Amino acid sequence: MPDEHRLTVKFMGVRGSIPTPGPENLGFGGNTTCLEVRSSTGDVLVIDAGSGARMLGLALAGEFAGQKLNLHLLLTHFHWDHIQGIPFFAPLFGASNSVTFHSTTPPEKVRAILDGQMLDPYFPIGFENLPARREFVQAEYQATRLGGIQVHPFPLNHPQGATGYRLEAGGAVIVHASDLEHGDPRLDSILRDHAEGADVLIYDAQYSPEEYESKRGWGHSTWLEAARVARDCHVKQLVLFHHDPGHDDGTVQNFVDQARRTFENTEAAKEGWVTSAVAFVKESVGSP
Repeated sequence: MPDEHRLTVKFMGVRGSIPTPGPENLGFGGNTTCLEVRSSTGDVLVIDAGSGARMLGLALAGEFAGQKLNLHLLLTHFHWDHIQGIPFFAPLFGASNSVTFHSTTPPEKVRAILDGQMLDPYFPIGFENLPARREFVQAEYQATRLGGIQVHPFPLNHPQGATGYRLEAGGAVIVHASDLEHGDPRLDSILRDHAEGADVLIYDAQYSPEEYESKRGWGHSTWLEAARVARDCHVKQLVLFHHDPGHDDGTVQNFVDQARRTFENTEAAKEGWVTSAVAFVKESVGSP
């Protein structure tokens, strides 16, 4: 990995709410949220485990075949589109692997939630029977280090709560801010503090401003608010994220075009893309 790509994120799932595998959505992707973050020193973090986690897990299992894989999975919250890929995440089926689940929720509650979605009759294998070693860590709203990556969790305005993450390594900064709704002055201020100066800001842009008027309280934001935050916080690259299941590729691209009028360096998250803290790079991966 070149030095200028000190911290990278690969988008393996970009959709919100529910997978949308229809052909009208496959330009940007139909899997629900999952991201892989890597440092130049080989650290691997995963943010959320929606249906995109299946392809990520297969890729990791192939890359690290015959090796012990130690993964850190950062969970933003537990709505189903952010955890539904866990039963299909290949590293959890490797007895030599370990997966540490990080969340601001107490560990015993996290374990119960993840166990619940795999109970009979929902899944044939119980969460407790997965071969990999599983550990649970309750993250505090303060910086912690996972390998060579500094992780700063922060609260987001979302029904039942959610957590954003500012990730730093070697002077590079990537901020993940989804799922969130703007309009809470305290949480908006916290978000902007953590987004300040980010090389890459990944931001919930599920709605247009017009759609948002009928979606207040649903816990999501707009492309316009994303662009304003990126502009005001001196971000280098904005990536619109958590695409609505009702939005086809043309709608998502239209959001990008409109957002660029406020913040020029805007893209929409697309499955298979890799973005770094310095440059935006497109990389082809297998179909989700």
